[in-house]
Amino acid sequence: MTLSTVSALLCAVMALTAAAGESRFYRSSSCPCGWTEYRDRCFLYVSEIMSWPMAEKNCESMRANLASVRSFDEYLAIQRLTAWNGYKNTWIGGSDAQQERLWFWIDGTPFTYGSWCSGQPDNQFGKQHCLQMNFGSKKCWDDVTCNVRLPSVCAKKILG
Repeated sequence: MTLSTVSALLCAVMALTAAAGESRFYRSSSCPCGWTEYRDRCFLYVSEIMSWPMAEKNCESMRANLASVRSFDEYLAIQRLTAWNGYKNTWIGGSDAQQERLWFWIDGTPFTYGSWCSGQPDNQFGKQHCLQMNFGSKKCWDDVTCNVRLPSVCAKKILG
């Protein structure tokens, strides 16, 4: 069963449950089924493991990007999406692949907030250019080789 089939089935179950009067599931009318609303964006945790470039391509296929993080509160909201999978190391949209130590968000958001682990980013062996969250016991950020396969979080703006 593909990820899109599972997603469609989950959305159908949620719709049927809501129609039966059950209120356990909250679905924002501003976000697509399965996505979580936080402020002006919708977020989706993707459990399928992929390299950073493939995770970004996957997000783009849903008219989204790997998630940028603008504040501590937003980081906590994004982190909650990973809780169901034990806070695994997860791709978000930061990269310094274009120029070492010049970090940017793939969606163009200014890189003004960071939650780096102590001593990070370190560009170990000169090959770490992509940002993973939930690293180590403090669940902070780490730079890692972009071909590592991890789950990811996609984000897109709420269209108003």
